[in-house]
Amino acid sequence: MAAERMNPEVSRRHVMRASLTAASALAMSQAGATPARAGTDPGAGAVVAGPGGQFARNVELVGYTDMDHRPAFKMAVRNVRDRWYLYTGHFWDSGWSVVDVTDPRRPEVVAFVPGPKDTWTLQVDLHGDIMVTALEQIFPNFGGDPQAPFEEGIYLWDIKNPVKPRRIGHYTTGGTGTHRNLYPGGRYVHVAAGAKGFRGNIYTIVDIADPARPTEVGRWWVPGQRDGEDGVPEPEPLHTHGFCCANGADVSLHGPPYVVGDLAYLPYGAAGLIVLDISDVTAPAPVGGLNFSPPFHSRFGVHGVLPIPDRKIAFANSEDVSYGKGAAPHASIVDISDPANPWLLSLLPTPEPPPGAPYADFSSRGGWSGPHNINHHQHHPDVQKQGDLLYVAHFNAGLRIYDVSNVRLPREVGYFVPSDPSRRYGPMPEDRLVAQTEDVVVDRRGYIYVSDKNQGVHILRYTGRV
Repeated sequence: MAAERMNPEVSRRHVMRASLTAASALAMSQAGATPARAGTDPGAGAVVAGPGGQFARNVELVGYTDMDHRPAFKMAVRNVRDRWYLYTGHFWDSGWSVVDVTDPRRPEVVAFVPGPKDTWTLQVDLHGDIMVTALEQIFPNFGGDPQAPFEEGIYLWDIKNPVKPRRIGHYTTGGTGTHRNLYPGGRYVHVAAGAKGFRGNIYTIVDIADPARPTEVGRWWVPGQRDGEDGVPEPEPLHTHGFCCANGADVSLHGPPYVVGDLAYLPYGAAGLIVLDISDVTAPAPVGGLNFSPPFHSRFGVHGVLPIPDRKIAFANSEDVSYGKGAAPHASIVDISDPANPWLLSLLPTPEPPPGAPYADFSSRGGWSGPHNINHHQHHPDVQKQGDLLYVAHFNAGLRIYDVSNVRLPREVGYFVPSDPSRRYGPMPEDRLVAQTEDVVVDRRGYIYVSDKNQGVHILRYTGRV
């Protein structure tokens, strides 16, 4: 597929948007005290109220792009020579965008690559000159037609030319496709696969030594996921708000499977955090795990996990899609000094509404609430390495930033709650049209990118003490 370059009219629109963004930032600075700067007490940063319900503390707005009215979902960032590029999947449009973010004050969509019809193209990961994008059946509550033909699996892309991705391979699952996958470079892609004959997503390892002929070499699943197999308890009644596993299973690998050496850490929904030995990629073997459900909610009880082996910890979180009507979500720090016996160290604080907000708590604000994604792409050299700050996309609470230097006592040190969208691009959220911060990526320059279900990408910078 050929990438499409922006025409002059689109470029003029981006200049206008940049001017509007600058005006909005100026209005924010005039509406109240400026955010705390580096070197100040992170607990003393003033809350800055902006237009349309926007709030910030120790975070400043640097730039914004409306993504040519294609809201982004997952993102990956890359530095090529003297340019910086953000690659995104999309919520309501099949395809992928490339955004030039060299000057974060003036981001510019420089390419859009159309995807297959009636297919979700939400997820993206990359390393070197290879990009991996997920293909998945669209769920009905997101506007999908269950009877429509769709593409599934993963596409592999050559991105030597950063603004003209060239498709070079295609892996298929035979089922509903793939959700969130990991490509840390090298020979293998680690996949959350909706494989045929299974309930919920399972773990597959795909060899891309020849990218034109990707080949599955290993797979693992929780006993009972396979059709006709015993092992998994009787499922709960299906939720009408289900998301991220097309057949409604609570025991499902959301992904990405995160690999450190010979160990793979799997965020496996109601089955919790699972650790596998993949020293033999053809025969993954269980090592240990940690259950979170109960007491926390079952569906996506563990949505994401990020191991930090140097600190012998992992960050884990759930994804609550109950509109605040179910059991509590969590964002947790886990001790993995013994991968066979991980245990809970602490829970990150629940976000509180800013002063003057017209809601008592985020669970009653409307839309989905709770943690969703973190700065996950630690395998990529152009992503800021995980240190004492943890960045969390927190649905209707926006971006939350935590000081995790003390793993027993994490604390919130900054946030950015974007203004509510002015236009609905798709059917979600199903209740009120409010901000839904979906993904966060932080580049090694310190710029923070956050996406939303019904608006563009905000580019931010943390201004508190590091």
